[in-house]
Amino acid sequence: MTMLTDQATHLRTLVREQCRASVIAVTSGKGGVGKSNIAVNLAIRFAQAGKDVVLLDADLGLANADVLCNLDLPSNLAHVIARKRELSDVMVRAPGGFRLIGGASGLARMADLSDMDRQRLVDALAEVESAADILLIDTGAGISPNVLCFTRAADHVLVVTTPEPTAITDAYAVIKVVTRDAGTSRVSLLVNQVRSPGEARVVYERISRVARQFLGVSVYDGGFVYADESVPQAVRRRQPFVIGSPRSPASVCVAQLAVRLEQGVATRINGSSFFDRMSRWFLGR
Repeated sequence: MTMLTDQATHLRTLVREQCRASVIAVTSGKGGVGKSNIAVNLAIRFAQAGKDVVLLDADLGLANADVLCNLDLPSNLAHVIARKRELSDVMVRAPGGFRLIGGASGLARMADLSDMDRQRLVDALAEVESAADILLIDTGAGISPNVLCFTRAADHVLVVTTPEPTAITDAYAVIKVVTRDAGTSRVSLLVNQVRSPGEARVVYERISRVARQFLGVSVYDGGFVYADESVPQAVRRRQPFVIGSPRSPASVCVAQLAVRLEQGVATRINGSSFFDRMSRWFLGR
């Protein structure tokens, strides 16, 4: 009986490893830089390219991906953790073809979850990992444990900033903590709301140079997104801008970002899966 159980466990592990999604955490040093907007529109571009995409809104305090998509979610991740819903019940089809898991905004801190709740969340995320090509995680801003628990388990971390000095400083702080304390080395930088490619290049080179000099970390160039009037217009309409204005400068930039990530920047980490890494972080394994 033990041999059969071990064989079944081994088979499940192999299947999970073969089918698991590439996991990309989208984060930022401060709020207001357009992180969630980038995550939503990036999810749509991946879906339009034929990928099975799931976006997890993991900003537990200010979840708003559903607002950007004009969706009224009757349930979210909090209901899954509370065992009131199954993950399949809260995962909804969003505009553009990706699937959205609404954020559990009622959970202020993951550290406050019971062991049973943490196990429930890990199990739910394992289910997502085996059911998609790409799992995008829209984390909260900053360097709280809520953010680090996702960034350290992801295959790749996309840090979003703007050219503002405070945003640049906070973006570097995130890169520092993520690469040093969370053990993640695959980080790229996206400069949002730029007026020109030259402005984006200056920001990237500044952060990249300092990270290489003081952290010994190579930060990938994730590109940039133009400051484009179609973006705030789309937010007001509650319609993702790659759908409402597919040929706008911002939409073209997001398409280029998707290509960069798809072409190898955000490849899977060999060995343990996202599920396994989340388990070790949450459950102290």
